[in-house]
Amino acid sequence: MATSVLDDIDKIREIDKSNMLSFCVNSAKHYQKAAKIAEKISLRYPKPENIIVAGMGGSGIGGELLKDWARDKAQMPIEVSRNYSLPAYANEKSLVLTVSYSGETEESLSAFLDAAKRNCMIHCISSGGSLLKFAEKLNVPYLRVPSGMPPRAALPYLFTPLLKALEKIKLVSGVSEDFSEATKILERISGENAPENLARENFSKTLALGIAASVPVVYGFGVYRSVAQRFKQQFNENSKIPSKWEFFSELNHNEIVGWEKAGKLAKCFSTIFIRDKNEPNEIRSRIETTKALMHYDSKMFEVWAQGKSALARMLSTICIGDFTSVYLAILRKVDPTPVKTIALLKEKMKQSGTKEKIIRELEKLAASR
Repeated sequence: MATSVLDDIDKIREIDKSNMLSFCVNSAKHYQKAAKIAEKISLRYPKPENIIVAGMGGSGIGGELLKDWARDKAQMPIEVSRNYSLPAYANEKSLVLTVSYSGETEESLSAFLDAAKRNCMIHCISSGGSLLKFAEKLNVPYLRVPSGMPPRAALPYLFTPLLKALEKIKLVSGVSEDFSEATKILERISGENAPENLARENFSKTLALGIAASVPVVYGFGVYRSVAQRFKQQFNENSKIPSKWEFFSELNHNEIVGWEKAGKLAKCFSTIFIRDKNEPNEIRSRIETTKALMHYDSKMFEVWAQGKSALARMLSTICIGDFTSVYLAILRKVDPTPVKTIALLKEKMKQSGTKEKIIRELEKLAASR
């Protein structure tokens, strides 16, 4: 019965009312469009001493991906700030990339205010809202990206400019070549996992069926640390289920013991290992040993990266995770797009007056300059 739901196009459209699947199917096109938009990014600053990406949720995961991707490429510290304020070291020699898809995220607006007060070098990425309004008032450079998408679906437009920003300040090179490979692979993966393909020949549908009725635990390593985090977030927001993520080899120093006496509780979970045919021998050994030690009665799955460049391999696995999270929502007969709890929380937070206070401080700062 469950399989038939995923193989019924009319049923899929009935459940996926806002067509979240379209963002998965068209991921290559979105990245191609994002790359053209990102070419417009302008960073007329001296070379910074460090880079801070300030963002939350779907707007912040791009920073985590950037940090992992650039770890062995950029000889400069890159930190992701998911808070109302920046790290203590942030100053006029820091480049703060403030990312908020809506432009209304109060933590991001607060971080933007903090960066402006500290005279940091700032660049904003958003579709509009208060962030771009005050970027204009404070004469801060910004990149406007297309609006009208759920922030998590806008990842191509929020992540790609960060890569281009690093290239513009000459911290990395070859981004365009990596993008060319990545989009070709995304086109193929999207075709293979499209809703028209039956579950028996559709990896993402098969994975969704496998992890159904369980809490997915996603394990990554290296550049797939943040990819595992993206999987978890997509299961939360699209599938509307709890999920967790960890990464090697850190999880071998704590997480692995959590399964030791889990007993029947372990049956509530399924584990997804993100793999790479070129993974370091020491990591491969850890993964295989960990799988052997996890002898509880639970299900284990592997998602293998595709491509030569790190960027292509990261995006290929993200694409699979995005598809899987939507198919899992459809299996659960849940519309993947609405995030009612987040909307409710934001309404409740309005009562605190925090955002209004941030806006007033921004207005005051703009008037003084």
